[in-house]
Amino acid sequence: MDDHITILGALYIAFNVLGIVAAIIVFTVIAGGGLLSGDPDAIAITSIVGSSIAFFLIIISIPGIIGGIGLLKRKYWARILVLILGFLNLINIPLGTILGIYTIWVLMKEETAAIFQEGSIERKGTEGSFASSQ
Repeated sequence: MDDHITILGALYIAFNVLGIVAAIIVFTVIAGGGLLSGDPDAIAITSIVGSSIAFFLIIISIPGIIGGIGLLKRKYWARILVLILGFLNLINIPLGTILGIYTIWVLMKEETAAIFQEGSIERKGTEGSFASSQ
């Protein structure tokens, strides 16, 4: 199951980096269309619309990147964050649905929960006397 967690973390990073790339492309195309027109009103409107859409895409991509990095580092909070994102991804047909189903399948298993619990116990143990007694 450890390999599936690594794959899932990489998938979340990859899909959400693509979301940021899409934001850059959308901004460039929409704002560029206004610039090509040469009309000051069109430039203002397309710049605002392009910026707003790009900002929205970046904002919804950031939690996935953070969650993917957290999964790769086996952070206890990343499992919850990515599960929430996985349930939200179910409505994004077809790739989001596939990613959401895979997310739920991997992260809802007891074996996976144990991996994340072990990681949090080890972190707590290194800070206190538990690590020095071993």
